[in-house]
Amino acid sequence: MIFQLFRRPRDDPSIASLYGTIVAQARKPAFYQSFDVPDTVNGRLEMILLHVVLLLRRLAATDRAGAPGQSTLGQATLGQAIFDLFCRDMDANLREMGVGDLSVPREMRRIGEAFYGRQAAYCAALDSEDPGMLDAALARNIIGSSEGSDKLADYVRAAVRALAAQDIAELCRGELQFPDPAGILADMEQS
Repeated sequence: MIFQLFRRPRDDPSIASLYGTIVAQARKPAFYQSFDVPDTVNGRLEMILLHVVLLLRRLAATDRAGAPGQSTLGQATLGQAIFDLFCRDMDANLREMGVGDLSVPREMRRIGEAFYGRQAAYCAALDSEDPGMLDAALARNIIGSSEGSDKLADYVRAAVRALAAQDIAELCRGELQFPDPAGILADMEQS
């Protein structure tokens, strides 16, 4: 009974807003036109996975550090709700693409394993002193070759900085902003 006080409703608009922003960001044409991300179902899934991992990493950092005047229970619950919505969305997409009812659980298991593998690889790379570790993880999981992964790694680092600068209260209200990939690419070309 008491735990109901701390749970976010399943239909909380902030969760839908955060996840909608993630999906919209993952669909930005610049990733597929300029960052060498394959414009395929798997390429788009990988970009959604990447952005979910980045947001969950940001929420987990607040959980570890604690935010003045903020309950860390709220961020953990928010992160779980975003992951749950991601799973429901993937399940619905699989069914929409014609995957049979008997195959959906197997495919969802594959997506779950991919998520946790990517999360471990990206978080370890972002926490590492070795900048090449992130390039290698992105090349292996998203791009398929080491060529071009440095551009995507620059975007990921900019996204991590942008997420770290966002107020946790804004994130809890569903206000999420990622950097513009085209703008980051233009800045890289000017350097």
